[in-house]
Amino acid sequence: MSIRTSSATKLLDAAEELFFTRGIHATPVDAVIERAGVSAATMYRGYASKESLLAATLARRHAEWLVAWDAAIARQDSWEGRVLAVFDALDTFREHPVRAQWCAFLGSAAEYADAPAEVRAAVDTDTDSLRRRLTAFITDDALNATSRDRELADELLLVVSGDLAMRLRDPGHTTASARRIATALLREHAAADSDA
Repeated sequence: MSIRTSSATKLLDAAEELFFTRGIHATPVDAVIERAGVSAATMYRGYASKESLLAATLARRHAEWLVAWDAAIARQDSWEGRVLAVFDALDTFREHPVRAQWCAFLGSAAEYADAPAEVRAAVDTDTDSLRRRLTAFITDDALNATSRDRELADELLLVVSGDLAMRLRDPGHTTASARRIATALLREHAAADSDA
């Protein structure tokens, strides 16, 4: 069975707001249904379970994140700027009230000791996308990236993840520190390439 686009949007909006501000486990499906203003039958026509709804919410969040990141990249004209654009996108993404708290993917991973397959797949998609895209911006040929390129991408992924986690400790946290660390890593990488 299918669900109307308007009903799906209401459910995803409600799930995003409640799951990522109150917590996934602390939010019963009934609360999402009530906030969305739809019936339980409508919800279960579109999503077999709370975890299916969460996975769909994460998939939508991921697509919106990629749009914000691509827009930040498009404003850059240098190699370093394109790599660091991830921080511009984080700043832009943070302007949305629900997204301001922190990363929905880190939050989802933290709430499940053994995540259901659909939730794990959504978190893995986000992680793999971050790693793959960072690698692609580091080198012109991501398929033939060197081990040093992949190592730098992993280091940058760690900096991005740490920056997102800092939002829990300090709601006023900005990307400035993470950007400085990432810049230093990029310049070290570029210097090593020029010495080779």
